[in-house]
Amino acid sequence: MADIVRIHPERKRSMPEHRIPEPRLPEPLWRDVLGRRLRTLRERRAQTLTETARRAGISPQYLSEIERGLKEPSSEMIAAVAGALGATLIDLTVQVTDDLRRREAGASSGVKLALAA
Repeated sequence: MADIVRIHPERKRSMPEHRIPEPRLPEPLWRDVLGRRLRTLRERRAQTLTETARRAGISPQYLSEIERGLKEPSSEMIAAVAGALGATLIDLTVQVTDDLRRREAGASSGVKLALAA
């Protein structure tokens, strides 16, 4: 049987406490950030959902689902929508990456940030 060791009260206070890390917000899905970025680009160009979808060769319903983060579009589809908005796939990828980095920087500093519009 093990011996019981009593810890002196002074010694107990100097022992390091186990810290529970603060909960982090879950990372947003790529498709969510992509959808918000596409919607922002479309709205800045004052295009309707129907106009952009027609230019991209997809249905307005599908574009709406992409913008709301409900669909995971193929790279070809993303390129088509980006082109319909006057952007390149590289431009769009950089913007989405920047949105994610801003969110991460805000989360690590304890500031809750909305993804850039």
